[in-house]
Amino acid sequence: MRSTLFAFIAFLCASVAGGAQIPPTPPPAPNAANPNAAAKPPATPAPPDNYSYDPSGRRDPFVSLLGTGLETKPTGKRAEGVPGLAVSEISVRGVMQSRGGLVAMVQGPDNKTYVMHTGDKLIDGTVKAVTPQGLVIVQEVNDPLSLVKQREVRKLLRSFEDGKQ
Repeated sequence: MRSTLFAFIAFLCASVAGGAQIPPTPPPAPNAANPNAAAKPPATPAPPDNYSYDPSGRRDPFVSLLGTGLETKPTGKRAEGVPGLAVSEISVRGVMQSRGGLVAMVQGPDNKTYVMHTGDKLIDGTVKAVTPQGLVIVQEVNDPLSLVKQREVRKLLRSFEDGKQ
């Protein structure tokens, strides 16, 4: 080990000074206990076959790589209608007065409109109330590190994202 270090230092000094180069030391000979030890090249990690880099699709550096625990992972086939929607996927498009009170018209990720009432269940939450401004939803937080297991989400009729257009 020490002779290899001295040979490397001598090689660096010779290359900086412009002198003759020292040939690299040959790899150690295989020993009798393991004859294939020197025959195998050192292991280098191979890059994944399907890896591609797209600079236009860069991730947000301020978003946690572990996730926030609020996203739902698709697990098999979803239910039809309102029970198959997640809180993050819906947007309130209207609030109407009905015989039983207020109902909300929401748009799902499939661009279909659904009518929601107080008490309707979603994949990750329940509609707590329908107000003239929008929906109040109690969302189940799926984060094992969080002390809070539920949070109140307000989906408003006029959101900031709608005003950008």
